Amino acid sequence: MKIFQQLCTGFVLLVLAFPFHVEAGVNEVDTNFDGKPDQWQHVSENGKMLKVEHDGNFNGKVEQVEFYGASDKLKRVEFDKNEDGEMDHFQYYSEDGKLNRIEKSTKLNGKVDWKELYNSSETLQSVEIDQDQDGRSETYQFYNDQGKLERVERDTSKDGKTDVWQHIGSGQKLETTAFDTDIDGKPDQWQVFEGSQQPVRVEFDSNKDGRADRWEHLDGGGKVLKVELDRNFDGKIDMTQKK
Repeated sequence: MKIFQQLCTGFVLLVLAFPFHVEAGVNEVDTNFDGKPDQWQHVSENGKMLKVEHDGNFNGKVEQVEFYGASDKLKRVEFDKNEDGEMDHFQYYSEDGKLNRIEKSTKLNGKVDWKELYNSSETLQSVEIDQDQDGRSETYQFYNDQGKLERVERDTSKDGKTDVWQHIGSGQKLETTAFDTDIDGKPDQWQVFEGSQQPVRVEFDSNKDGRADRWEHLDGGGKVLKVELDRNFDGKIDMTQKK
């Protein structure tokens, strides 16, 4: 995957190669021929590329830095998206040069609050989000091998344990949301959507046996139309209340 095609819109940068002998140090390159350097190539004594700094906006500020590993493959790229002098977007690559992780500060304050993990095919597998930037992620998004979102897990109580589970169906529509209302690590309430933007049914597990025993059927506005109960918890509805 081209490193700047997917996530680095606005950065059209190129490391230029020249047929001259390279010595240890920094090569200054003027890529747009305006008389001022806008690319700095840091090389070793044997001519190996170590690091490249870019001023892609030609404003005198470095907003992208590439780091290369022992095999001459791209190892890491850092971006300063708002050009405040502090890097806020980081892309990491495996030994074969494939993207495997992205970390960024969505608030552009230098604190990483968003992490993306990729598989060997450079397909997105998961996202971890730290909304309050306290160093602990509260939201986890999981994707299938085609890069489609399958489920979302949340820690709304911020105790390190998942208490909300969302499952995404075909068409990337929300199918169910499960809640752990008593924070015991197990869901005891479910919202069912069935392709609707609003839940059409809410299910409850009142005796904490892992099975629903109360079902509330809703109209499009969230009003309860009917309630079904399993009063003896045998898995069968034995009472229906119409509203």
